[in-house]
Amino acid sequence: MRDVSDLLESIEIETAPSPTAAVIWLHGLGADGHDFEPLVPELSPPGAVRFVLPHAPMRPVTVNAGHVMRAWYDVVIRDGMRVEDREGVRVSQRQIEALIARETARGIPANRIVLAGFSQGGAMALHTGLRQSPPVAGIVALSCSLPSSDVLATEAPPGSRAVPIFMAHGTGDDLIPIERGTRARDLLLGLGYRVTWHQYRMPHSVCDEEVGDVAAWMAERLSSERG
Repeated sequence: MRDVSDLLESIEIETAPSPTAAVIWLHGLGADGHDFEPLVPELSPPGAVRFVLPHAPMRPVTVNAGHVMRAWYDVVIRDGMRVEDREGVRVSQRQIEALIARETARGIPANRIVLAGFSQGGAMALHTGLRQSPPVAGIVALSCSLPSSDVLATEAPPGSRAVPIFMAHGTGDDLIPIERGTRARDLLLGLGYRVTWHQYRMPHSVCDEEVGDVAAWMAERLSSERG
């Protein structure tokens, strides 16, 4: 088991006593765990589920003029593209894995844990979720790209190919263009991953239709019959 002695500060919401499943939801750049807190009632699958909404560490972000904010990793501009700091991604991966380890220590197995996120959080959900053994129940990746895609094939355990992935993007996203999302989707499909793809007429945000689609998808992943 990974060291969980220095866990990220998180908000926890239990939809009913004695949860039998968990959703770890990772916020986007500059936000915090409260960002998706109002959507928990709309996202909640049936049964008793623990939502864990961690706060990313505070760090300077180069692309935002070095301002200090909550971020899962630094971002720089290289050849006109936003590029993630790979070491920062690795550090956040270990912190998120510690949250997964805590849930398993509390009696929720990996196959009852969904890892989800938006923007930077979606990128971290993909990066971390695809490298877990045993595999998680599913991954939700909204409005994001895929960090370290060039090494995924060699780093991901074989069992990760069976993990269901929900990906979605806004057609009007001017922060992370939809082409980056479709490129990530196509790479994953090419490697044999099970990707459900949605796109919506929206900017870099979420919309009601998307929330409904995510909720239905998570309900299927965490239904009692699959537990």
